[in-house]
Formats: sequence, C-alpha cells, structure tokens
Amino acid sequence: MSSQRPQPDLLYSEAEDDLRAAVRSLLTDRGDTASMLPRAEAGAPYDPELWKALAGDIGAAGLLVPEKAGGQGASHREAAVVLEELGRSVTPAPYLTSSVIATETLLALDTETAEVTELLTALASGRSTAVLAVPFSASPHGPLPVGTSRITGVADAAAADVLLVLKSDGLYAVDPASVTVEPLTPLDLTRPLSAVTIGDTAGGTRLADAATAEQAVRRGLLAGAGLLASEQLGLAEWCLEETVRHTRERHQFNRPIGSFQALKHRMAQLWLEVVSARAAARNAADALAAGDGPEAALAVAVAQAYTARVAVHAAEECVQLHAGIGMTWEHPAHLYLKRAKSDEIALGTPGSHKEALAELVDLQAP
Repeated sequence: MSSQRPQPDLLYSEAEDDLRAAVRSLLTDRGDTASMLPRAEAGAPYDPELWKALAGDIGAAGLLVPEKAGGQGASHREAAVVLEELGRSVTPAPYLTSSVIATETLLALDTETAEVTELLTALASGRSTAVLAVPFSASPHGPLPVGTSRITGVADAAAADVLLVLKSDGLYAVDPASVTVEPLTPLDLTRPLSAVTIGDTAGGTRLADAATAEQAVRRGLLAGAGLLASEQLGLAEWCLEETVRHTRERHQFNRPIGSFQALKHRMAQLWLEVVSARAAARNAADALAAGDGPEAALAVAVAQAYTARVAVHAAEECVQLHAGIGMTWEHPAHLYLKRAKSDEIALGTPGSHKEALAELVDLQAP
C-alpha cells in the first residue's frame, strides 16, 4: 500500500510564530523605506548588514539545509514564514533566489560530494549567496535555458557569489567574475534583474550530470514557486492592513471613509481573498515540507494560480483607496504594486500554473 501525505496542517506552530516575531522585529528596526529607495534607484537596493543579521544571526539562510551541512534542519514551513515577513516589508534580500531556489537545487544533488557540501555550508551560514542562472520568469514546468550563452532576466545575479549554470553536460558552479552580468531596468527596483552572458572561458565546477541537473533545477524552481506564494501573501496582508488603517483615519463629510458602504464591501472582499490566499500558500509550504512530489506539485500550482492575482488586487486596492497620497513616490504603496506585478510573472504566470494544474489532475484545459 502506498503511503499518503498526512492531513495538511495550515496553522502556524509556536516555533514558527517565534521565528516570525524575530524576523519582523529585525525588519522593523532596520527596514527603512526612505533610505532603501535611493539605493534601489542606484541599482544596489541590498543592505549588507541587514542580510548578515537575517541570514547569519537569525539563521534564516540555513533553514532548508540539514544540520550536518551547517544548516538549521528546518523545513519549507519555516522558510515560508520568513518570506511572508519579507513580503510584508518588500525588503530587498536574495532570500528567495539563494536560500530557497539555489539551496533546494543543491539539495537535490548528491550532498555527499565535497563541492555540494561546501556550497551548502557557505549558503547556510550566510557567508555566500548563490543564484540559479535562469530567467526569473522560468516555470518549474517550462523549458530551461540549457547551454544558453545569454540568459536574460536573472534575479539577484549582481549580488551572487556563485552562479549555478545549466550547461549541455550538467550543472556547474560558476564564479560571476568569469561571466558578464549586465544590470537591467526592472519594474520592481527592490529585486534587480540582470542579463548573464556565459562565454567559452566560464568553466566552473561540475556538480551533476545533465539528467540529474534538470531534475534538481525543476525541484528548485518548484520550491521557489511554492514559497513565492508566501511572499505574495505577506504583501497582500500588509496592503489590506494599511488600507484599513488609512480608511479608518481618513475623514470626509465628518466621518471615516472606511465607514462608507462601498469601501466596506471592497475591503471585505479583499479580506476573503487574503484568507483564501493564506490557506493556499500554507498548503503549498506544508506539501513541500512533507516531500510528497505529486502532492507538492499540485499544491504549488494551486497556490500560484491564486495568490499571484490576490497580491496584485490587494496592491491595486491599496493604491486606489489611499487616493492621492497612494500615487506619491514617498508612500510605499507603489513598491508593493510593483513587487506584486513582478511576482505575478515570476516562476510561471498564473495561467501557466493553471495549465500545469489541469495536466496534474488529468483535466482537459479550455
């Protein structure tokens, strides 16, 4: 008899709540939109001290890495909590790309080899960051840039210490200094994109053969897509809470605008969407943590098909219901809208995940 995944647990554990409190406290103390915006406009949005505290001091970078490799030996559920908080504050940090996608890719390889173990240990400690050299729009179910000399739209490549490159004969760990990393102008300034050109001189260390490499990369992208839903959830939650706060304090005709029936209905509808998005995101994280391949793929497809659009809707409502102030550069609402729109096409569009979902459940797509 084949084993089945236990009943999904969508609630947060005490340890997860403690982790959330630590991450939120750090981001509240050190996150500063006013100082982050100039860095983002200059193409260098990351705060190295903030990343050091998050990745090393709190230990968030090593959540998915086993203890024997220097990590925390936790699961995708804990990593999802970190991403929720990063989404709530639109913090520029290479957590999704390095601590989730690249780390999960490496974990799918032979972790007994010295090269893989060394990389995982460096990533878990926060001393190094790694980025999978694929377009940020790449879906876990779509084509991969195998042997491509120029890869456009690689997220966080400019901040990477190691690039994981798919070549025709396998996966390689490549020094960014041996390739050309050309910054692009992204919609979301808090997550830089680059075009990576890989020349003939970019050798690197071979980590896996071609077949193993493809499976590992798809596993990394699947985990990234599943936990991206948690980032989108955190973003949507902040937008809803900030909109409710603003409409409670903003008065017209001697009463709070949030008491107007039309606005009540809009925020109530958004609340229902956010609650549903939380269930979808938590289910994806729980399925990934359980390690059930088919169930995880199904849960990730459902989560991305739904939460991406909820995040965009929440950000749009936040801008609109803040009225004139929501359109200003000083108010952070535009950062959330840009992150939501960028995340909507990251790691597969909602439409591509719907197509994957139809195939997974053997349902003829329209």
